[in-house]
Amino acid sequence: MVDEGFLAEVVLPGIPRSVSVARHCVSRVLIDAGHRNLDHVILAVSELVSNAVRHTVSGLAGGLITVDVREIGDAVARISVIDQGAKTVPQLCELKETDCTGRGLHIVQEISSRWGAEDDALGGRAVWAEVLTTGT
Repeated sequence: MVDEGFLAEVVLPGIPRSVSVARHCVSRVLIDAGHRNLDHVILAVSELVSNAVRHTVSGLAGGLITVDVREIGDAVARISVIDQGAKTVPQLCELKETDCTGRGLHIVQEISSRWGAEDDALGGRAVWAEVLTTGT
């Protein structure tokens, strides 16, 4: 197994504007580390940060979200979005064609090689995705 290399961590307020800030920060960090083809990574960041803002305590007044960026070798980015906890568990939901929401984790599953969620001892949760940064 290839070791994970820590690249960066950014702490953002749990507000909708943080989605675009997280995309920009992650993109810059990965480009500077030599990663290319970041469309899927940036899409995963958008979905994971949006979910943290919308569905967790981090989206309440004064809440924070941490975005952790790592690389696994030179071809995979691992993005973890750490929130301050929620009553719900991140999971794929049953979708109907007419649903306007609820597709975020389906998208993350489709574009990543692996994804998951882990609770921490302080009541927070990290939802992460590993995304290939080579190829088209």
